Amino acid sequence: MTRGGKRVGAGRPKNSGKYNEKTCPIRVPVSLVDKIYSYVEKKGYALPFYESKVSAGFPSPADDFQENRLDLNEHLIQHPASTFFVRATGMSMIKAGIYPNDILVVDRSLSPRHGKVVIAVVDNDLTVKRLYQKNGVTKLLPENDDFDPIEIQEDTDLRIWGIVTNVIHAV
Repeated sequence: MTRGGKRVGAGRPKNSGKYNEKTCPIRVPVSLVDKIYSYVEKKGYALPFYESKVSAGFPSPADDFQENRLDLNEHLIQHPASTFFVRATGMSMIKAGIYPNDILVVDRSLSPRHGKVVIAVVDNDLTVKRLYQKNGVTKLLPENDDFDPIEIQEDTDLRIWGIVTNVIHAV
């Protein structure tokens, strides 16, 4: 049936589709279509989150029900537009809990300051180190006694790409 040139009553009843709410078409790059479908099917990246705590010492019974869903983006990323991930290599930061193949969550919007773990470019070499800035002295400190600090001289080209906010590694 048509009314004023528009189809009326065609299709399924309102809010009765797969998602039980109004939907809209969007244009996305073809390379992202599968990722978007996956995200929608999983209802985002929210995973089950059990509110009970797990003892790292003597075991205690855990609750058998989930209380919430956990979206890791909410916990790992404060500034999505300025956050990126990079994979660590080498052993220079093991005392900071950064091991080879760990994924580092890096926020470019945070200001570099003394004591923060940073992703830095030193004379065109990318590194992850702890920033030392005191009394006009700047160094990039490793967190492993087998490695030497990187002394930043006046002629050193140092660019801080961002602050490491989280580390993701397998156990």
